[in-house]
Amino acid sequence: MISVTNVQKNFDGFEAVTNVNLHIKKGSIYGLLGSNGAGKTTLLKMLAGIYNPSSGQVHINEEPVYENVALKEKMIFLADSLFFYPNSTIQQTARFYQTLFPSWNETRFKMLQNVFQIDPTKKIQRLSKGMQRQVAFWLTLSTMPDLLILDEPLDGLDAVMRQKVKNLLIQDVAEREMTIMISSHNLREVEDLCDQVGIMHHGQIIIEKDLDDLKSDIHKIQVAFKQAVPTDFLDDLPILYREERGSVLLYIVRGKESDISAQVQAHQPAIFDLLPLTLEEIFIYEMRGVGYEIENIIV
Repeated sequence: MISVTNVQKNFDGFEAVTNVNLHIKKGSIYGLLGSNGAGKTTLLKMLAGIYNPSSGQVHINEEPVYENVALKEKMIFLADSLFFYPNSTIQQTARFYQTLFPSWNETRFKMLQNVFQIDPTKKIQRLSKGMQRQVAFWLTLSTMPDLLILDEPLDGLDAVMRQKVKNLLIQDVAEREMTIMISSHNLREVEDLCDQVGIMHHGQIIIEKDLDDLKSDIHKIQVAFKQAVPTDFLDDLPILYREERGSVLLYIVRGKESDISAQVQAHQPAIFDLLPLTLEEIFIYEMRGVGYEIENIIV
């Protein structure tokens, strides 16, 4: 579906994206994570055909996306900052979308009115930020896109509406094999939606894995010993983080659960807990490993 090969993007000598490679299958939901200024939005805009790469190739369905009108009729980029024409109503904007997207589905547009419950004769710019975001999803999903690129998509929505939108997205992926690429700083939402995750830092993809594989490859250990900690404890495992909490030691380690358990149990600890990590915790510890960490701050 999406193929990104050795893509680089420069702005006046600044390298925003550096040699990025991606392959995203049709019908998947890909979460793009990263530090502020990592190049996520720049990469998304190249995928949407808004920016032309300085070098490398971006293909969708084996076709270059930049200035490809036929491809863009089947995809939508929903940006962090929304734009609607001044004084336009929802109904007027819907007619405009209908001229741009041949796949516009009027039946679905009317059905989604029951979901969002907003009067289509309302002027969009007079609505609240959250309601404007609802309108953006209402119009977007009515075009029945094959590819949906989302940048901080749920910002401004209340908890109930967030869940409604997530359900609609998952439904389209399941029923139509719509492909989604989503960038968000709300890692809980990414964890709920995505089946594949990439982490960017300084313009590069530093990790790319299926979400299940990512979560099964890193673990939190809580352990305590009656005597001193063995000198060779966890020597054969990569340790991302270590902290002492009184007599209890906390470790974040890479490795398979069975290998970690075997190594720890071999030292006969008095206390041993092996705990899963959330995506947010994994992100924090992975970013710590590349020098982007949370310092101790007294407030």
